[in-house]
Amino acid sequence: MKNPLLEDFNTAPFSKIKVTDYKPAIKKAIEITKQEIDEIINNPKAPTFKNTTEKLDFTGQKLNKITSIFFNLNSAETSPEIQEIAKEISPWLSEFKNDMILNQELFKRVKSVYDQRKNLDLTPEQSTLLDKQYKGFSRNGANLNGADKETLREIDAKLSKLSLQFGEHVLADGNAFELHITDEKDLSGLPESAKEAAKLIAKQKEKVGWIFTLDYPSYIPFMTYADNRELRKKLAIAYGKKGFQNNKNNNEKVVLEIVKLRQQRAELLGYKTHAHFVLEDRMAETPDKVTSFLQELLEKAKPAAIKEFKQLQEFAKKRDEIEQLEKWDSAYYSEKLKKELFDLDQELLKPYFSLNNVIEGVFTIANKLYDLNFKEVFTIDKYHDEVKTYEVTDNDTNFIAILYADFHPREGKRNGAWMTSYKSQQIFEGVNERPHISIVCNFTKPTENKPSLLTFNEVTTLFHEFGHALHGMLANTTYNSLSGTSVLWDFVELPSQILENWCYEKEALELFAKHYKTGEVIPMEYIQKIKDSSSFLEGMQTLRQISFGLLDMAWHNQDISNVTNVKEFEQKAFRGTQLFPDVAENCMSTSFSHIFQGGYSAGYYSYKWAEVLDADAFEYFKENGIFNKEIAQKFKDHVLSKGGTEKPMILYKRFRGKEPKPDALLKRARLV
Repeated sequence: MKNPLLEDFNTAPFSKIKVTDYKPAIKKAIEITKQEIDEIINNPKAPTFKNTTEKLDFTGQKLNKITSIFFNLNSAETSPEIQEIAKEISPWLSEFKNDMILNQELFKRVKSVYDQRKNLDLTPEQSTLLDKQYKGFSRNGANLNGADKETLREIDAKLSKLSLQFGEHVLADGNAFELHITDEKDLSGLPESAKEAAKLIAKQKEKVGWIFTLDYPSYIPFMTYADNRELRKKLAIAYGKKGFQNNKNNNEKVVLEIVKLRQQRAELLGYKTHAHFVLEDRMAETPDKVTSFLQELLEKAKPAAIKEFKQLQEFAKKRDEIEQLEKWDSAYYSEKLKKELFDLDQELLKPYFSLNNVIEGVFTIANKLYDLNFKEVFTIDKYHDEVKTYEVTDNDTNFIAILYADFHPREGKRNGAWMTSYKSQQIFEGVNERPHISIVCNFTKPTENKPSLLTFNEVTTLFHEFGHALHGMLANTTYNSLSGTSVLWDFVELPSQILENWCYEKEALELFAKHYKTGEVIPMEYIQKIKDSSSFLEGMQTLRQISFGLLDMAWHNQDISNVTNVKEFEQKAFRGTQLFPDVAENCMSTSFSHIFQGGYSAGYYSYKWAEVLDADAFEYFKENGIFNKEIAQKFKDHVLSKGGTEKPMILYKRFRGKEPKPDALLKRARLV
């Protein structure tokens, strides 16, 4: 039988793939890549940029394609079988990566080209590739002795297994919980849409009544609107104790093992801590810079946050005689206070944000800024019926990209929202191969009577992920390892976060915020209220983000070999940013997937770092018009299309004409 994953294909052949195809395909693709690497090593000619650096960048194309399909499905459409395979193949891939990086003969050739770099006539992109490639080896153990190399292999294999395990535990605890309500009184305060969605979940599970889960579209409305404080508490505690229960999904040991192994790895490579290792390859450069960046923001945000918390506390006391505001009261009273202060009800906004209209809106904005056109096509294979596929062209009908979009929660799909790619852009043998990009979200499903209606938060989430997608789709570089979102980690959020700004602008909202029944454009006073309330409780929000950044740095910027209690360690890290009383049954670290499963370890600060960039960059648009073609072209030419071909600050300054300062962010957040 032919294995569809080993055939030549353009778009992923989802419908032809059987679960049993993955292991043999990955095994074979690893062999093919090894042969490609052997060719480079055994080349009798002296190492050159072309026969070594460039050739190495173009190896492993088949392996990359297959693994991107596999790991994307493990996030968006997993199953126990896929999770088992992931456990098996992750060590293979980790071992293969180590085989390559610790291959002395290969490193010799790479180093030989690197040592001649000053005498080579390289373009900025070629210089970046050479530098990145050399560091990829040296930062991952190529200069170590034999015994240390073996230790590194063992550490990497363990880490790869542990992060998978961490994610599985979080998913399993999330899926295991449901809040089953049979008394309609307990639904008091909830909007119709939330009740309908909960009824639908119950129906699917063949139960009477309403079921609320820990998936965002179910969890957030309940926490925001349910009048029953005890049930809010029950749901919030369940959400906060993922990975922190006395069951087989407990992540406390996993967390401690991951951070200790990361520290051991960093020391082995000659770095003081994991944070020192990570940040050497970021815009921020050092842990000290990150810490002082977070502390500076903390200084500005904390007084505002304390003031806002007091205001919320007083409001809850006056309204419902709540003596002590708890975490499960936060979203509920914030929404009530917001309504009182701005007369803004999220439920009033939702009819203006049907998912289809918002998709059309983001497409229109991409067209006005970057001349892109999106046409839904039905000939591209997909992994689930709910996925939509689009062909992206420019105004001259040149093919730009393929876009997959997957919008609704289901079992086997992890929470949250993300952008990913099935094929990176590159110029190979004279052909500009265009990218295949995907965005994955978890928005409320349509019901029997209503289309999928988004909260304003979900609208900004869609714009955020679409901003990442633009970065991928508009990529125009020679090498796929520098293409699209392959940029320094604290630069990657700029394209996503800047696009969120259009959600607050009248000119943009009028393009798509239309009532799903009447087609009426969102009233001007609602737009004004959205703008006025955009910095509502921003001090508390900022403090929350800073607290996550500080927790991340606490885990990764010190010797943690004596830490035995995850919860106690976390409490210490949160001390300077804590507003709400601690919840004994909850622990954030055990489900902090960004840093223990995703790639954000020692990098969570980058959300705030990128906010400084995005506020500064959007101010440039605001000064010249939010659809100013000239500025959009500069952003496309110097940021979106350039990927990681040069240092981010060089690219940013080329676009903006100067370095960013936090002033625009502090002004936007009304913290000054």
